[in-house]
Amino acid sequence: MRNILLKIAYSGVNYHGWQIQDNAGTVQARIQSAAYDIFGYCPDIKACSRTDTGVHANEFALNFKTDSNISIEKIPDAFNHFLPNDIRVFSAETVNIDFHARYDCLGKEYKYIFLNSKYDDPFRVGLVTKYPYPIDVEKLNLASKHFIGTHDFSSFCASGSSVENHIRTIFNSKVERNENDVIFIISGNGFLYNMVRIMAGTLLAVNENKIQADEIPDIILSKNRNKAGITAPPHGLYLNKVFYNEEEIV
Repeated sequence: MRNILLKIAYSGVNYHGWQIQDNAGTVQARIQSAAYDIFGYCPDIKACSRTDTGVHANEFALNFKTDSNISIEKIPDAFNHFLPNDIRVFSAETVNIDFHARYDCLGKEYKYIFLNSKYDDPFRVGLVTKYPYPIDVEKLNLASKHFIGTHDFSSFCASGSSVENHIRTIFNSKVERNENDVIFIISGNGFLYNMVRIMAGTLLAVNENKIQADEIPDIILSKNRNKAGITAPPHGLYLNKVFYNEEEIV
């Protein structure tokens, strides 16, 4: 019996998130279908996290156990043969039999991409969030630094979340520009439901002077969702990296 760790990437445009659902197409359903085609049965797949409808992943991790003797080098190509082109397996490795993609994860990095342009990019519909007004990147970068540290992030958690512990540690947070893309990048040991999207919406509020940058610490302390900004749309959000080694964390 081997425990296999897969790293995958996918566009969320055509999917109702990662987790399998009865009446909607999901990334997990596609992965399970491909696994069945390869192994003749569907192994128990453990995922690093969930992504919502329309959210993308540059790096998403999952593991499963199998007694198949297919070589580890052939597994990515085997999956990709049966997967649609908007889901790709880009690595496979054998890991400790007790490894769990979720519970052994030390942290994640997310990106939120705003297309800062008056016009949509027809080749990136559903892949970025258009924001046609000027963005003060330096101001938003300084504002984003207030997220760093260990805090109760109740103000940045969607109502209705069943998670009781809202304390998370943010390792790094920044905003940078790449031509017309303004990119919010944040890494931490864990994230609450819609947390990054609410942070992105809060940064937009800072840009529009609806919230001052130095008010963010008070918003965090308030533990009041109504104090933070809007929840930014899902299609600008990417799970960018999954950390399993401390030296990878940035």
